Amino acid sequence: MDAVTLHVRDLDLMTRYYRDALSLAVLPTPETLALPDGARLAETVVLGRGETPLVVLHRTPDLPVPGRREAGLFHTAVLFDDEPGLAHALASVATTAPSTFVGSADHLVSQAFYFTDPEGNGVELYADRPRDAWGWDENGVRMDTIHLDPNAFLADHLSDASRDLLSVPRSEAGERVGAEPGGPGGAVVGHVHLQVGDVATARSFYVDALGFEETANVPGALFVSAGGYHHHMAMNTWNSRGAGPRASSLGLGKVSITVPGADDVGALRERLARAAVAAQDDGAVLRFEDPWRNLVEVRADR
Repeated sequence: MDAVTLHVRDLDLMTRYYRDALSLAVLPTPETLALPDGARLAETVVLGRGETPLVVLHRTPDLPVPGRREAGLFHTAVLFDDEPGLAHALASVATTAPSTFVGSADHLVSQAFYFTDPEGNGVELYADRPRDAWGWDENGVRMDTIHLDPNAFLADHLSDASRDLLSVPRSEAGERVGAEPGGPGGAVVGHVHLQVGDVATARSFYVDALGFEETANVPGALFVSAGGYHHHMAMNTWNSRGAGPRASSLGLGKVSITVPGADDVGALRERLARAAVAAQDDGAVLRFEDPWRNLVEVRADR
């Protein structure tokens, strides 16, 4: 999973949240970044860890706010390399924007903390347990939702170095004086969770047409992955049952996926054609929409 693109109204506010609260760093905006027609790079901010983009914020102030029951983004899930890296980000939010915290859970395969950004987009920060600790059966990967105490997690995993870094004063721009941007350790987009109108249609599209493997199916939700991961994408109807195609709005702009090579892009192109899914193909990137008009972009890693 590559960086998730969000359409935002207040670019400065959202940049401060993802940078100062979630401890991501502002990265150079690549000249090759695919933007909507007529968009300017100055209206776009890319945030991530190291050289890995995680979130692309694109200023589109004239778009309407989506309704809570409409299809779209449920959350972007940022996967940290380890528990200390996750603990640093959790502590950063706790000291900078504690009111955005909405819950936490031990999912057996992972430990996760949930937030809502200033414009209502869901965010999950999580760390996986080792793969050999994941349980599988005939129904797929075993996941659960068990109470997870954030304070206990911080006590167990927040390092002294992170405590020192979080105590560094900030400049007027919100950055910690004399500190490297972002936080310790690496992170990637671990999965993207969508709100959709019905699970059966989601399965038909994401499993049958795109080729993801179904890894779990719980009431009102479907989890899918590639390569034996617990899930790279999820679709639920918990707030959006019966939702139809999205109108253009703030929130989710694009889900981006990288596959190993050009042959994989070609195979996907053929599957989409067989499923009568319209796609744009410029030779490098394949773009198409799911049944709820969520834009998906797929490119080859090499």
